Amino acid sequence: MKEVYIKIKGRVQGIGFRRFAVNEAQRIGGISGWVHNEADGSVTVLMSGEEEKIDEMILCCRKGPLLARVDSLEFVVGRRSSFLPPIEEGVFHRV
Repeated sequence: MKEVYIKIKGRVQGIGFRRFAVNEAQRIGGISGWVHNEADGSVTVLMSGEEEKIDEMILCCRKGPLLARVDSLEFVVGRRSSFLPPIEEGVFHRV
């Protein structure tokens, strides 16, 4: 199992990025976590699952939906906060 926390910057809000992420996680299957719009215009994703499925989801997030422009995708390391919602096993949703 692999857990990844990423921050995606660019034109990623107001264009269906969160819906896209939920749909892609469901299509891939076996991914738990959430996607969230941040106040700074970025989108964060916390996810867990089998390594190959998480890697596929990361590739999807790098591309984004049709109207998105992903300028950067950063892995957030060691910044987990108690304010972040926990991952619910078997659920990937928007928060």
